[in-house]
Amino acid sequence: MKNVRWGIIGSANIAKKSVIPGIQQSETGEVRAIASRGLEKAQEAAEQLNIPVAYGSYEELLADPEIEAVYIPLPNHLHKEWTIRAAEAGKHILCEKPLALNATEAEEMVEICTKAGVVFAEAFMYRYHPRYTMIQDIIKSGEIGELRGLHGTFTFNNANDKGNVRYKKEWGGGSLYDVGVYPISAARMLLEKEPQATTVNAFFSKDHDNVDMMASGILEFDQGISLTFDCGMWAAFRNVLEIVGTEGRIEVPSAFIGHQNENDHFFVFTQDGRREVEVPMLNQYALQADALGKSILSGEPLPFPASDAVLNMKVLDACLTSAKERRRVEI
Repeated sequence: MKNVRWGIIGSANIAKKSVIPGIQQSETGEVRAIASRGLEKAQEAAEQLNIPVAYGSYEELLADPEIEAVYIPLPNHLHKEWTIRAAEAGKHILCEKPLALNATEAEEMVEICTKAGVVFAEAFMYRYHPRYTMIQDIIKSGEIGELRGLHGTFTFNNANDKGNVRYKKEWGGGSLYDVGVYPISAARMLLEKEPQATTVNAFFSKDHDNVDMMASGILEFDQGISLTFDCGMWAAFRNVLEIVGTEGRIEVPSAFIGHQNENDHFFVFTQDGRREVEVPMLNQYALQADALGKSILSGEPLPFPASDAVLNMKVLDACLTSAKERRRVEI
């Protein structure tokens, strides 16, 4: 299959450690170039990751006619600008989550990409792993009965790194933006519907530019089903999703960060006991790159179109409003 030639706009850790190796391991993609705000930094990353071309500015990369698609791992407040500039340059785009700072920005980005005729997707890599199709199949089979609720957690402790971009309020910092979006998107995906309201309580830290360092919330869906979740950047590491039914439950111990080993398996608990469901040991970043690659090369529909990112941002907007104003917010 013909390769999609990728360019990387920025040298964030997520790009260097996960997304670039994933594209390089994919069936459809090759990483042709990387750009940073300084040439030396770009050259260092290019040498480290065996990337042929390094650019000292994002503009130079977008001007490269060899580049067909770009990945944008920049701080959240820069997603809109560089997505639009990439679309105007005719590049297909994978943008790191969250897509934007709010749903209004996300809608504008989607509209511009649609007009430009470029493929545009939000980088939620976990959704591309087949284990989530396997989980959906178990839910639909009725093995755990009727769904009653979901609980998701994603927390880690990086609070000592005071200069981290996650702790800059105007840049879209905070735990809801950074990790809360995972259980929120997972609930929407598994339930195949949108929540009606949310209530979120959060800890805003004066030592971290008043971003939310921990948040706990509930998303209300119809039929009395809810997602309860918590997310944090100043708490012990957790990364778990639980799906509860009337006759059993599913526990996903490493719900959002794939390890390509037995840690990616999940468990089903019913009256018959506990069974481990083994899943293929696949690189979810490579799977993500191939989903875009097949859409670019052959026009296959994206499993998760950019319109889904707008809906997720609407939920995130409501969660942030609820946390700041200490009230229930309808979506």
